[in-house]
Amino acid sequence: MVGRRRELAGFAAAGLVAYAADLGLFTYLRGPAGLGPLTAKALSFVAGCSVAYAGNALGTYRHTRVRGLRPFAVFVAVNLAGAAVQLLCLAVSHYGLGLTSRRADTVSGAGIGMALATLLRFWGTRTLVFRGERTGRTERSGRTERTGGRVGSWTG
Repeated sequence: MVGRRRELAGFAAAGLVAYAADLGLFTYLRGPAGLGPLTAKALSFVAGCSVAYAGNALGTYRHTRVRGLRPFAVFVAVNLAGAAVQLLCLAVSHYGLGLTSRRADTVSGAGIGMALATLLRFWGTRTLVFRGERTGRTERSGRTERTGGRVGSWTG
């Protein structure tokens, strides 16, 4: 159970730093840099994904062995799916249910949408991206051995 808490805490910490990088870069690109909103968001999204990937690869999932560009590409795809979930929640609320106030948009997009997207991102990151071979210490023997599966997996 402690391992899962650490994994969640590490994932959340990497996500918060990535969010700050995304928001800071977006604000700069929209303001002083004078870029349009879509270009600024696209660039800040890639930067945020890169920061989150680095945080997870070097921190939360440092004990996995993932190599090459494939894990990063899958990570970006998982994050794009999360962004789509947020947009879908906002679209359903705003256009489908007719809840058009700023507060309703914030609750559906940044509240409910973010919560669902975070669950999807956590699952995708742990299952699809950092599923490589892991090394860890066994509780009984105290020696290091290779273990398969994901963090906390009872199968491996």
